[in-house]
Amino acid sequence: MSDPVGKLPSELDQLPDRDTEETAEWAASLDAVAQAAGTRRAEYLLRRTLQHAEAAGLALPKLLETDYVNTIPTAAEPEFPGDMEMEAKITAWNRWNAAAMVTRGSKYGVGGHIATFASAAWLYETGFQHFFRGKEADGSGDQLYIQGHASPGIYARAFLDGRVSEQQLDNFRQESGGNGLPSYPHPRRLPWLWEFPTVSMGLGPLSAIYQARFNRYLQNRSIKDTANSHVWAFLGDGEMDEPESTAALALASREQLDNLTFVINCNLQRLDGPVRANFRVVQELEAQFRGAGWNVIKSLWGSAWDELFQLDTTGALVRRLREVPDAQFQTYATRDVAYIRQHFFGANAELVQLAGVLSDAKIAECFHSSRGGHEPRKVYAAYKAALEHKGAPTVILAQTVKGYTLGAGFESKNANHQMKKLTIDEFKDMRDLLGLPIPDSAFADGQVPYGHPGANSPEVQYLNERRAALGGPAPARKVKHVALPAPADRSFAPLLKGSGKQEMATTMAFVRLVKDLMRDKETGKRWVPIVPDEARTFGMESLFPSAGIYSPLGQTYEPVDRDQLMYYKEAKDGQILNEGITEAGAMADFIAACTSYATHGEPMIPFYIFYSMFGWQRTADQMWQLADQLGKGFIVGATAGRTTLTGEGLQHADGHSHLIASTNPASLNYDPAFAYEIAVIVKDGLRRMYGEKPEDVFYYLTVYNEPKVQPAMPEGVEEGILRGLYRFNTAADLAEAAPAADAPKIQLMASGTAIHWALEAQKLLAADWNVAADVWSATSWGELRRDALECDEALLRGEVRTPYVTRALEGVTSPVLAVSDWMRQVPDQISQWVEQDWTSLGTDGFGLSDTREGARRHFGVDAQSIVVAALAQLARRGEVPASSIKEARERYGL
Repeated sequence: MSDPVGKLPSELDQLPDRDTEETAEWAASLDAVAQAAGTRRAEYLLRRTLQHAEAAGLALPKLLETDYVNTIPTAAEPEFPGDMEMEAKITAWNRWNAAAMVTRGSKYGVGGHIATFASAAWLYETGFQHFFRGKEADGSGDQLYIQGHASPGIYARAFLDGRVSEQQLDNFRQESGGNGLPSYPHPRRLPWLWEFPTVSMGLGPLSAIYQARFNRYLQNRSIKDTANSHVWAFLGDGEMDEPESTAALALASREQLDNLTFVINCNLQRLDGPVRANFRVVQELEAQFRGAGWNVIKSLWGSAWDELFQLDTTGALVRRLREVPDAQFQTYATRDVAYIRQHFFGANAELVQLAGVLSDAKIAECFHSSRGGHEPRKVYAAYKAALEHKGAPTVILAQTVKGYTLGAGFESKNANHQMKKLTIDEFKDMRDLLGLPIPDSAFADGQVPYGHPGANSPEVQYLNERRAALGGPAPARKVKHVALPAPADRSFAPLLKGSGKQEMATTMAFVRLVKDLMRDKETGKRWVPIVPDEARTFGMESLFPSAGIYSPLGQTYEPVDRDQLMYYKEAKDGQILNEGITEAGAMADFIAACTSYATHGEPMIPFYIFYSMFGWQRTADQMWQLADQLGKGFIVGATAGRTTLTGEGLQHADGHSHLIASTNPASLNYDPAFAYEIAVIVKDGLRRMYGEKPEDVFYYLTVYNEPKVQPAMPEGVEEGILRGLYRFNTAADLAEAAPAADAPKIQLMASGTAIHWALEAQKLLAADWNVAADVWSATSWGELRRDALECDEALLRGEVRTPYVTRALEGVTSPVLAVSDWMRQVPDQISQWVEQDWTSLGTDGFGLSDTREGARRHFGVDAQSIVVAALAQLARRGEVPASSIKEARERYGL
């Protein structure tokens, strides 16, 4: 029998029906309800049936969107365990001082944000009083990702508990004097307070997910018991538009991270206006998170709404709430009762009848201020339910009013994110609303005062007692340094002695080194290899069976390559983090591992290896997050350079990551040419990051996929490798065709794989043109520049210091020609401190698909092009005939 016209077959049509008569009875019952009680009643019954099925654990698709009401009804709320009156006083002081701090700072033009914390105050305070575990108890405490724009409220609380002074509050956003407070959560600027930098929107939620995941990684690998650590991420509804905010929701669900809670402050506003003007962001987020497998708790309405919902016997109110767009609801929050009666309740006769029994005061309370996020009892109920839910992460969608308690001039106004101060009269109104004992005389000088009940006041005593019960102050960052022993020298020996006649790419050399270091008895287990689904490209498949790929479920299947030596092995205690195709996720993993020394007191040694093109270019914002968070580890840009992977084409050809990396002060950037250089750099990096006097730096190493014979390390070059430059050989070292003693001279300075072109050019210059070229390995253009800048700064203080690059070239009278597989700006970073004549070659422009030789000829960096450039430089000095340039071009077919 054919389908009716217009009816598409569904998945149910493909399932066998064992009892068609029973199925028909169910359908007939639904039809009967729709005919007798209306379609709304039928819809209601279906929704309740689906909810019941979900609660019973039946294997049905989840209901993605529930009614626009609280998930936890008032009758089901647990008893509030605290002193609500006392907590209201504490919150009032924090609200006041947050607003006062920003307003006082506005006279200096430093800005600040008031409205965000005003809306979220109870979301934080309820957590601080009852949930957030500190670091002075057993374990690592909880990890708190504070919404960046709410930082004034956190400073206000730290002022109340005595951790921040009034002088520091007055130095909000004025840090240069050394006694200020950073604008947003920045561990590098205030390392005793902040753990996680969050104001680059989207990175907070992404990092929180991977932090919760890394907590489980440490637990499953028996490195640290993190069972009692919970990750709380406080986010804005507007922030959820950032792709990174929701990029890893499925990961959190898939790995059942019930140690993670998102608290999204749904004040329905972003910086310029409504988050979803014509839609409902709460419902959209609910569907998104439910679809990803999260537990969703909505805390939308305050207790003032209870009476309205009890009177809503027909469901008209709930349906109306479901259809009003966010921007209109914001308008209700700012308009008088008459407007609300006409435009909200006037939508249909049922609502008109409901409104008829409501007082104006009740309607005003409901629409102007009564939100679930403003009532500690409802927030407490949501948090408690989140912690008790097992098997999935939880998101709490808490509705608030942006600018709450700041007065009619702030509340729900589109511009309130940019509003930086209140007038004295507005502060007095706020004082009266909050019931604070601040006399009018305190405003006598025209300045708003800070408020504090006193160090021995009941409020402060209560606050301290609650924090003591929860394990100490929060947020807080505590670092107890644990120095790691240096690995045995035998791990580095194979690279130091070279590869003999065997060719080896520097990518493979690095992987081989790490593989040996992972066997170290003392520190081997602390290595955390991280890769975004390219392990085989980098020759890391040999690590699969030995180290294992981390999976909280272990390996529930038989791998297709189980009979092979290097089979794909997943394990609950696996060491490798293979993130799939997500550089952002891999970076978030890397950050969690890099900062484990502070978060958990367990130093880990992560290395994150990736296509160099997809590191700094794609995730540079996270590199800054890593620097802000004082992370330590090795970032490895593999298949580096613009001409080594050219079969892949433009989008894979990296000629600029070193330039981007050079902008980050915490990044130590190296472009090693040989395997022994990698060994020296990694060994020293372990000392600098994990030794007795650890530095807050991380390393960026670029390695290449071009197999070359790796020489043994010459004597006495270690300092030069680490400082960034040393002479690899001289023209006199050439076994054949050495130039004459009086031959023109030039210095060839190269980094990474370009040193091989320079060495070939050295031979051509000697054999074909009687030019003596010395070859220098520039392991780090960035470190040479860093040293030179420090020398310049010292000079301004009256200290005379000579840059290392200047000293290394001291006595050299010949010109310098620098060449690399990077754009010319990379080596040109040091040109002003090179006293000799300077020029450079590089791979400026877009990459292209070709052979390595063809690409290098295209960019003019191959050996023959270097020769021509060297002759041109010497010809300008009159040391070779100008005709030699044309002759060389013709000889080499350029």
